[in-house]
Amino acid sequence: MLSVNTNNGAMIALQYLTKTQGEISQTQSAISTGYKVASAKDDGATYAIAQNMRGSVAAYQSVSDSLNRGISTVDVAMSAGQSISDLLIQMKAKALASSDKSIDTASRAALNNDFTALRDQIQTIVDNASFNGFNLIKSGATDITALANADGTKKITVQHQDLSLTGIGLTATSNISVQSGATAMVGTIQTALTNVNKALASLSAGAKKYSIQLDFTTKLSDTLTSGIGNLVDANMAEESARLTALQTKQQLGVQALSIANSAPQTILSLFQ
Repeated sequence: MLSVNTNNGAMIALQYLTKTQGEISQTQSAISTGYKVASAKDDGATYAIAQNMRGSVAAYQSVSDSLNRGISTVDVAMSAGQSISDLLIQMKAKALASSDKSIDTASRAALNNDFTALRDQIQTIVDNASFNGFNLIKSGATDITALANADGTKKITVQHQDLSLTGIGLTATSNISVQSGATAMVGTIQTALTNVNKALASLSAGAKKYSIQLDFTTKLSDTLTSGIGNLVDANMAEESARLTALQTKQQLGVQALSIANSAPQTILSLFQ
């Protein structure tokens, strides 16, 4: 039926044109933001999943920061321990030289001066072996603990090591000023050296635990980030092809609406 009041063809054409316009707006949004799911309005379920995964990624960043702090603290402790080990080797050589009965008093006094300087340097190293205010090798130190998972229920602990003079078996007054004391000091220094090297092995094992966990955490975070991208990132090649098709469809819709709008004019020919 031809009617000047109701144009069904125009209404249908307008419906499809409006739908096409909405699809174009959605595609343009994806191109502008890079996301096919930029908000809950686009896809509520997918957006919720992505947000949960983003929360996990943020949590794993905190885990990585905690592990990095732990690694740095242990590295400082190990560097200090290595320096102490080197000093003990020098002290052992001084003590052995001083134990020789053939050297004179002046020479033994000179060796003792060197020995005590090295001894005092050990304590100086221990006192300054701190990272971010945490000293893992001083007397009375506490263990260091780092986060190991995203909800904080798992932690990795590295035990402290007492590398102070008393902690490794020496005292603040240890010296080699007399031959008999120097002879005994050789064994004492060797015991201290063994204690320090044992502590270094323990710290090294702890550092390895942190490094392994950090590597795993980094890979896990990257995997989650990739998963988020798979869920919400727009495929630009597809969006480009889709936009071209929709623009063509839009042009056709405008043409169809124009044809539908001109249909009532044919009624005039009936009255000529």
